[in-house]
Amino acid sequence: MQPITIEWPIGVISDTHGLLRPEALTLLEGCGLILHLGDVGSRETDAVLLERLADLAPVAAVRGNIDTAPWAAALPMSRDLVVNGWRLHLVHRLQDFAPTTPCDAVLHGHSHKPRLEWQAGRLLFNPGAAGKRRFRLPITLGKLWADARGLRGAILHLPL
Repeated sequence: MQPITIEWPIGVISDTHGLLRPEALTLLEGCGLILHLGDVGSRETDAVLLERLADLAPVAAVRGNIDTAPWAAALPMSRDLVVNGWRLHLVHRLQDFAPTTPCDAVLHGHSHKPRLEWQAGRLLFNPGAAGKRRFRLPITLGKLWADARGLRGAILHLPL
């Protein structure tokens, strides 16, 4: 795993379900890295969504449970990254995370419920869902700062 060094925040997005809202693109501008935590979309054309994100910054993504189109087979189920010395574990469903995995943060999606919580010295971060609305849950994404000051996150509500 090649360490990544960036000076800008990390954009964290999940559960787009084939819908990349212009408001999400605006909030992700200026990020040094974008992480997509799965459920990109189930249609063959949904692969373009990751390409559009890559126009803003380098993208690392994992596969979600609805990512069933042939293009999604190339996405790993989980991924480990080291950003500015911080160990990040990416997975779509939190229940697929092995607690023995050495990491400083677990970034996950699936539930569509935003979460920013420290548990046993580890950040659990779910940016919520930036795509289609589910029930009455908000439309959100996240930003993460991983630098010498620490590991910090924010949940951003899309201005719809």
